[in-house]
Amino acid sequence: MPPTEQRNHPPEHRRGRPRSEAVERSIVEAVVKLLEEGAPLAEVSIERVARTAGVGKATIYRRWRGKEELFIDVLKDIEPVDAELPGTSVRDDLIAMLESLRSRGLAKRSSALLYNVFAEMQGYPALWRAYHDTVVEARRRRGAEIVSRGIESGEIRSDVTAELINDLFVGPMLLRSVLRPDGELEDDLAERIVDAVLEGLRPPGGTGSAGSAGSPGSTGPAGDAKPTG
Repeated sequence: MPPTEQRNHPPEHRRGRPRSEAVERSIVEAVVKLLEEGAPLAEVSIERVARTAGVGKATIYRRWRGKEELFIDVLKDIEPVDAELPGTSVRDDLIAMLESLRSRGLAKRSSALLYNVFAEMQGYPALWRAYHDTVVEARRRRGAEIVSRGIESGEIRSDVTAELINDLFVGPMLLRSVLRPDGELEDDLAERIVDAVLEGLRPPGGTGSAGSAGSPGSTGPAGDAKPTG
């Protein structure tokens, strides 16, 4: 998908005088333009962005405290949108969460801009840390909240921490989409991962979520599963 089709996150407003959406959009688009032209992250300065956007540096600093903060909003803008959680069941929410990961993996493979930016970020500790703190951690918290609901409802065993359980769901998708760039990202991958992990995380004697019974990727009706202890 071309990056222009993915730019649907408006920058987050933080401080300063009332904003002009058109001005903010021109600033974000200026950063994207510089990156698409091959400018390394280290060379995309506030001064250069201001010149490209046709605004003053003060205009940018009224909206973002520095380059890292601006870049985070740009990354949110060009990444695929996180899917809305359906809220119908823990299983459905987990599948939606992993499907968002799969979509981002596909986007990074098809978008040279996303691929190059994330590759460069590995050598830019300040930006990587800012991205991790504001984006990655928010996604981890969302996953842990879904898992905690499953523990509270008795669909997921309670003798393992929500953080570790979340890693068990997310890990296989990250392995396929990030660590194995040639790994298959099939349409039903999120569903198969969730069903396989949920099967092993049922409480002893539990029947699991009603949403998982007879679902694709499961071994049969939920009530037929033997307790795993």
